[in-house]
Amino acid sequence: MKFLAKYGVDGFILSLIGAIILAYVYPQLGAVTLDKALGFATTYGVSITFFLYGLKLDTKQLLVGISNWKLHTLIQSSTFIFFPVLALLVKPWFDSMGQPVLWLAIFYLGALPSTVSSSVVMVSLSGGNVVSAIFNATLSSLLGIVLTPLWMSLFMGQVNSNFDLTDVLMKLVLQVIVPVIIGMSLNKFGGAWAQKNKVALKMVDQTVIILIVYQSFCDSFDHHIFATLPISNIIWLSVGMIVLFQVVYQLIKWCAHRLGFNEADTSTAIFCGSKKSLVHGTVMSKVLFGAGAEVGIYLLPIMIYHAGQLIGASYLARKRGEKLAQQSNH
Repeated sequence: MKFLAKYGVDGFILSLIGAIILAYVYPQLGAVTLDKALGFATTYGVSITFFLYGLKLDTKQLLVGISNWKLHTLIQSSTFIFFPVLALLVKPWFDSMGQPVLWLAIFYLGALPSTVSSSVVMVSLSGGNVVSAIFNATLSSLLGIVLTPLWMSLFMGQVNSNFDLTDVLMKLVLQVIVPVIIGMSLNKFGGAWAQKNKVALKMVDQTVIILIVYQSFCDSFDHHIFATLPISNIIWLSVGMIVLFQVVYQLIKWCAHRLGFNEADTSTAIFCGSKKSLVHGTVMSKVLFGAGAEVGIYLLPIMIYHAGQLIGASYLARKRGEKLAQQSNH
């Protein structure tokens, strides 16, 4: 277990895998027997997750790292422009294969914000600028609340004829934006408590994610959605997620060097700009896709990418950190 944890494979990742296996073995448990209970828990769980996010958000700390605008521009451009554009480039190929839903799932991954905690950890490991990492990870999460639905609204109607932008915006306001604002307004009173209990609150977030993943895959397996997705496509999808991470990693690295960044800022750009948030991807899926049977497919790329980015980024961050340490000793 310690060996797996070294590369980011912890109990949470194993729990997600277990939830998918349980959904595959007995899909009716989540799709029929516990459908209403899971629907209630996950719907309110989304609001709780974003409320806790707002409660933990210290705006004073956010403003500390605001000055390095070139670094911030590169990271946010990578997160919300590079990724979606790369996804758009492969759209014709997926259309020719008759897999528009799978492409939309990849585009959804591309439209998501960066992670917060793991980005900061990787930047720290690599010897990067932690203050800027905190600023950008937080800014990305806030921007994602608006930009992710906006990106998705451009293509959702092409795949789902029942897509209702007004309904999505209403859910976005009630389940995401309002809880975040309430949480932020209470930060002065409960922020210190949230930081003190961040391990327990992280478990709340992870529990909500596991429940959403379980319910989504139960519905998908119960409706035989994955029967339309050959195993070869899932294998190629996994390979594609690895390639995507490497392409973005190298693209950010090249841009950072062209902009004249030092090694610390380059590491910050790489490990903030190449990450995608499983938390936002999972909870936002409830708002964007509702309880549709295809939600399992929409979550598949982000789950694969999340596991890959933890393993790949952990290795690369350690290597960069060791390299910087050696350079500073000479």
